[in-house]
Amino acid sequence: MGESADHQQPPPAQAGPAPAPPPPSLALSRGPTWVPAEQLQQLHYCIHSNPSWPETVLLAFQHYIVMLGTTVLIASFFVPRMGGDHGDKARVIQSLLLMSGVNTIIQTCIGSRLPTLMSASFAFTLPVLSIIQDYSDRNFSSEHERFLYTMRTIQGSLIVASFVNIFLGFSKAWGNLTRLFTPIIMVPVVCVVGLGLFMRGFPQLANCVEIGLPMLILLVISQQYLKNLHPATHHILERFALLLCIGIVWAFAAILTVAGAYNRVPETTKQSCRTDRSFLISSAPWVKVPYPFQWGTPIFRASHVFGMMGAAIVTSAESTGTFFAAARLSGATPPPAHVLSRSIGLQGIGMLLEGIFGAAVGTTASVENVGLLGLTHIGSRRVVQLLSAFMIFFAIFGKFGAFFASIPLPIFAAIYCVLFGIVAAVGVSFLQFANSNSMRNLYVLGLSLFLGISIPQYFVTNTTRDGHGPIGTDGGWFNDILNTIFSSPPTVAIIVGTVLDNTLDARHTINDRGIPWWVPFQNRKGDVRNEEFYSLPLRINEYMPTRFL
Repeated sequence: MGESADHQQPPPAQAGPAPAPPPPSLALSRGPTWVPAEQLQQLHYCIHSNPSWPETVLLAFQHYIVMLGTTVLIASFFVPRMGGDHGDKARVIQSLLLMSGVNTIIQTCIGSRLPTLMSASFAFTLPVLSIIQDYSDRNFSSEHERFLYTMRTIQGSLIVASFVNIFLGFSKAWGNLTRLFTPIIMVPVVCVVGLGLFMRGFPQLANCVEIGLPMLILLVISQQYLKNLHPATHHILERFALLLCIGIVWAFAAILTVAGAYNRVPETTKQSCRTDRSFLISSAPWVKVPYPFQWGTPIFRASHVFGMMGAAIVTSAESTGTFFAAARLSGATPPPAHVLSRSIGLQGIGMLLEGIFGAAVGTTASVENVGLLGLTHIGSRRVVQLLSAFMIFFAIFGKFGAFFASIPLPIFAAIYCVLFGIVAAVGVSFLQFANSNSMRNLYVLGLSLFLGISIPQYFVTNTTRDGHGPIGTDGGWFNDILNTIFSSPPTVAIIVGTVLDNTLDARHTINDRGIPWWVPFQNRKGDVRNEEFYSLPLRINEYMPTRFL
């Protein structure tokens, strides 16, 4: 039956106006945007991949040359103030090298497992100066006797203070603290690990501009520009330009010294520029093995022990920031909490050994050597493990080690300008894992970064040459602890950043703080790569209680 003519279909509903298209993204119209990258893609070798053996040996030797600057600088700063002569300085350098080698083996094998060198630390400056000051007013039969008494007191203080790190590590207290960290906290902490050492950069380079500045310019040009001239030079200059530049500028400094360019200059200029002012080659023994209690029986004094305890806490904070930078530059994931606890506990064991073997200061993770990982694009663990063999060898055969230790310090300062800057930039890269457009995050980050530099600078500026800081109560031990802690940029950044980030609107900004990305790395089995990067060698973890791992 057909439809009648009067029956018509209802008129179609008229559609409303089409929604306006979203405004175009200005960022996309101007170029590509970059997604967060958990691992740096430009690394040639990551933590568990290794270059050829000849390259490994050269890279390890290059790391050794870089770490010498801090070791020689610390010995040259402290030993004359203790009353020691050039021979004593050579023995102190040998002890520092030996302990650095031993502690590097411990950390790379069963500690953090990261390619980090353990080197002498400036965090012990105030406690050691306090000990030196206490003995400066006493009467001794000779300056060498005063040196021995000072070293024995440092030994005793290091032995007792080492138990602070042992407790923080193996009680898992330090690991539990690091669980409060987020990418927002790591940005200022890692940044000031590099930026906080700015006084060892250009200010020290300026002590001998005619050597330091050519080194800086030559390193930048050869390592970054000349490598692109020919494919054959790219590989060599990218990895070994540092060694070549040191050799060229060192030879230039030797020519200036022999030619008499520094015969009529102030003594401070001679110390910085001449290649024959360290007196290490003539005073170092051919063969000398540092042995336990080589300076005598340790002296234990409570007033000095507390200052060393403050320095032990500072080295824990500094090493933690350096470990995160090393993980980034070696292609590893951020170190989990249990790995940081393990490494800090073993750092305490290392400090105990340093006190027994008579090192002048304790050790911490070397910032400059972590920067060298980024400069060469090689984060291999094997390179750093072989480096420890170089340190032990030159610690025993003193004449050979003294030859390289005669490199003028402004050359090292020029190197630090590059390496410390790389580490500081690694800290900035953690910001990609959090919301950088959050005003709350920018507030926490900015205040932590600024105070992490400003507060320590105030304490350092107002510290006298004999180690008396701005905090001057009647309790000398209390002064040493606080002056040491607040003179450390990473320690201040950790305190300020952790407090602000975990109390300022923390519950409602979990995603903005980057916690969903961060948390899996903090647990032992939170990310499958944790076991790949941080498991102990030779299946040691199967035979140890988990509370010690």
